[in-house]
Amino acid sequence: MAKKILIADDHSAIRIGVKQICAAEFPFVQFGEATNYAEVFHRLKEADWDMLILDIDLPGRNGLDILKQIKTEKMKVPVLMFSFHIEEQLALRALKLGAAGYLSKDAADTDLIKAINQVLNGKKYVSQTLSEKLISILDESTDKEPHELLSEREYQTFILIASGKTVTEISELLSLSKPTISTYRARILEKMKLRNNTEIITYAVGQKLL
Repeated sequence: MAKKILIADDHSAIRIGVKQICAAEFPFVQFGEATNYAEVFHRLKEADWDMLILDIDLPGRNGLDILKQIKTEKMKVPVLMFSFHIEEQLALRALKLGAAGYLSKDAADTDLIKAINQVLNGKKYVSQTLSEKLISILDESTDKEPHELLSEREYQTFILIASGKTVTEISELLSLSKPTISTYRARILEKMKLRNNTEIITYAVGQKLL
């Protein structure tokens, strides 16, 4: 029986590229496409899919939001997170939310087929490099201050939020998309165990980071 794979990415070149890479290895796979949160759930509810390849940086509600909703609605589709972000903390968060795997788009040419085969066979997938990084995170000492756990981009975003900048203003200052900034903010709250912008500001002031 032919497998059905849904590709959720707002860039047509990425969707086309995934299908081209898979063409020889999976000649009988039926592909579907979605470009945002609403389309993903419309497609998931109209048919049974064997797998969802999900970009993290979708416009509006991002891939992690979609992953949470899939878990909330108890949908059975396995999800391979697909992103240009290689930061291990983001991958760890996605896996904790129930993702079946995490793959950097930079490694798609070499690892995509392996990742798809792993997920379709009911297994988890992370690259060897990412696996080693995740292990190092689990082995890290916990005596660091919360803000010291942030990546450089996350820390930049953290300081700008603490300075009262909006997501739109930060995206313009850092030349990044608003969904990307929203993803950074979510990771900041997760890593630092904070709940909102007010607590970010309070923390930054208390630590004299401004």
